[in-house]
Amino acid sequence: MPENSPVRLNKYLADAGIASRRGADALIQGGRVCVNGLIQREPGTRVIPGQDTVLCNGAPVSAKQNAPSSYIMLHKPVHTVTTVNDPQGRKTVVDLLPEELRTLRLFPVGRLDYMSEGLLLLTNDGEVTLRLTHPSYEHPKKYEVLVREAVTEKSLGIMRQGMRLQEGERLAPVEVESASDAGGATLLRMTLRQGVNRQIRRMCRDLGLTILRLRRIELGPLFLGNLEPGKWRALTDAEIKTLKSSLGLD
Repeated sequence: MPENSPVRLNKYLADAGIASRRGADALIQGGRVCVNGLIQREPGTRVIPGQDTVLCNGAPVSAKQNAPSSYIMLHKPVHTVTTVNDPQGRKTVVDLLPEELRTLRLFPVGRLDYMSEGLLLLTNDGEVTLRLTHPSYEHPKKYEVLVREAVTEKSLGIMRQGMRLQEGERLAPVEVESASDAGGATLLRMTLRQGVNRQIRRMCRDLGLTILRLRRIELGPLFLGNLEPGKWRALTDAEIKTLKSSLGLD
């Protein structure tokens, strides 16, 4: 097919190795794909390879990129944005990677906000990204949350039962344990399965709790371990196998 012949957007993503055709449909319908700066939600949208600019999760997509799949665990530090590039010129998670990794078109799976830290997966495997971020898969994410105040059993019970945020969103029950209490501060361990934006910060806000530190320590079967802030490492073959198995991709 000539390079300038229009193709369906879902086929373009599948041919680029971003996801299967079905996975590409989900990415598009989920508002994760832009063509020439505009979000497209119709898989049948026509694009012209080599002419139209296509972004998936903020990362550029090239036809027939066929890049080998790479999986990088990063300990995102605070004061870093979880994106490929930032219009405000702030440091991004991709800036923390060496040049040879930046050329692999890696993009972050999910988000950690500017003041949060912890485990972040970056990959060019679109199918893995889709299954880790799509709400229907409900993969657990565990966080350590240090708050200034002592946390009452009543507040813990509200989180465990599933609370309603002041904006009206109803949350699923959260697994939460009070791990320690020293000097009035409390370290909480929370396990979430939803993808509500800034969920932990909004929960603590509504319960009158002040977050001092928010760190993600687990993502599905992956563990942050002793990886230092700002450092990265490639997933081991065993971790990749376990991750894909948990996602039904083995």
